[in-house]
Amino acid sequence: MFSKLGVNIDHIATLREVRSGIEPEPVFAALISVAAGADSIVVHLREDRRHIKERDLYLLKEVVKVKLNLEMSTAEEIVEIACKVKPDQATLVPEKRQEITTEGGLDVISNFKKIRQARGNLEKHGIDVSLFIDPDKKQIDASKKLGIKMVEIHTGSYAGAQNKREQDKHFKELETATQYAKSKGLRVFAGHGLNYYNVARINKIKEIEELNIGYSIVCRAALVGLDRAVREMKALIC
Repeated sequence: MFSKLGVNIDHIATLREVRSGIEPEPVFAALISVAAGADSIVVHLREDRRHIKERDLYLLKEVVKVKLNLEMSTAEEIVEIACKVKPDQATLVPEKRQEITTEGGLDVISNFKKIRQARGNLEKHGIDVSLFIDPDKKQIDASKKLGIKMVEIHTGSYAGAQNKREQDKHFKELETATQYAKSKGLRVFAGHGLNYYNVARINKIKEIEELNIGYSIVCRAALVGLDRAVREMKALIC
């Protein structure tokens, strides 16, 4: 099974922000990733701007020729920025200031009205909208009710499994959820916590069109270079 690869370059910016410097430059990482086979570039503009900044978004929009996927909260300020930048896709995610990384999927049911408003504003500016959700049928149904055409399924529980039995359980949840989402007419992507050791199994779920991976690739890049790190990941899902 072949899935497209979205490379998240947030942690290139994280390295820059360690010393509040000017390097490494995320836009260069994006260009290297695309040259190495990335099908899309993913960045998350957090409300606290801990890594990616507005400047990065505008530069990426100018130079990236593949899909630019902006992960974002539904905060009005962030939605306004997205509407100005006009990425190809906006993926709405939950966001907490104290978290190290996104800890779970968006609760579409509890945030239905806010998500609907953000989605309307984004689509009005020609931006495709995806929701980052847990592998849960109720969340998939709520996404469908909103008129969403694509979802990204959160793979964190599978990726963080401590043993094979636990991994098997979460894999089955993912498989069932992706099949259900596809049966509802939704396009299905997946991501979070995927790495060079656990991605192959997820790639066997034929309903998944695209896998979005960042941290593992950037960690590998620190040892072998970004070009090789992206090519190695791409080879695992082709």
